Amino acid sequence: MDKLVSSWYKDQSLPESYIFPPHERPGKLLVPRCNTVPVIDLGDTRTNLVHQILKASQEFGLFQVVNHGVPPNIMSETMSVFHKFFELPAEDKASLIVHTNDPKRCKLVTSTLDYDREKIHLWRDVLRHPCHPDCIEFWPQKPLRYREVVAACSIEAKKLGLQILELLCEGVGIEHGYFEHELTEDLLLGANHYPPCPDPSLTLGIPKHFDPDILTILLQEHISGLQVLKDGEWIGVKPIPNAFVVNIGYILQVISNNKLKGAEHRVVTNSSDHRISVVFCMNPAGDSNIEPAKSVVTATNPPLCRGFQFKEFMDNFYSMDGDADLALQPFKL
Repeated sequence: MDKLVSSWYKDQSLPESYIFPPHERPGKLLVPRCNTVPVIDLGDTRTNLVHQILKASQEFGLFQVVNHGVPPNIMSETMSVFHKFFELPAEDKASLIVHTNDPKRCKLVTSTLDYDREKIHLWRDVLRHPCHPDCIEFWPQKPLRYREVVAACSIEAKKLGLQILELLCEGVGIEHGYFEHELTEDLLLGANHYPPCPDPSLTLGIPKHFDPDILTILLQEHISGLQVLKDGEWIGVKPIPNAFVVNIGYILQVISNNKLKGAEHRVVTNSSDHRISVVFCMNPAGDSNIEPAKSVVTATNPPLCRGFQFKEFMDNFYSMDGDADLALQPFKL
């Protein structure tokens, strides 16, 4: 348990192993919480929604949605249950710090699953587990309503993600129902806890990256931390009450043959507040074939890569230290 940042962050200055190289540090420059990140009201007309979501996905790769139909009490109860989880005594979380390759198991770690091998650690604790009903028996039993609340939220997140994917299909020209089955079969939850940091200018909660999935649905609270890279500049994604942040995943960028843009983003820390975010990553099944959809490939827009299995891409992604562009390189035409 001594590796969890939350167990020792009050006791010392920022350790050397958490200090990023100068070119990767966020520094002390204030990044404004920007109002230009698109906010889309899902209660609008379908024609308007298709246009707005397509535009946001091409220009930012990231947007926020409101009026999405997920009950506010489910969202607030989910944030509450994760606050309670990360506040549990060490002994109640010890059983989750397991070193196993069992994909059904929960994993609670500091930084990443490669903590022992990585050169620089991330300033976060993270709980990960799949959201498939067959895996619920392995979910935390504390806090008391964890399984009930997280199951309800994961169902809503999956439903929301599929709704957004249908709108994107319509905008890009991919056939109805393309993402309904194996391409969104695996929903993975990640709950991030970023404790107050002794020097936020030197470290990161998560470094710059693309999400290696189809779509990411993010629930964040009122404390800022998420930043998106737009035209070479970092801009803060302003938290909005009862909104979800939606990230276009790198695999969706591939399937759209670059018609959609994955969002390159990072998470910064702060010196005063605990911050918790909950992400639902919509992933293909490992043996799913990933390739540009035939309907978006033309003579003037040839396929950017050959087909590959999702698990092949993920093996490359991890071996390339989370660099999605390098992970795709072996499959490019």
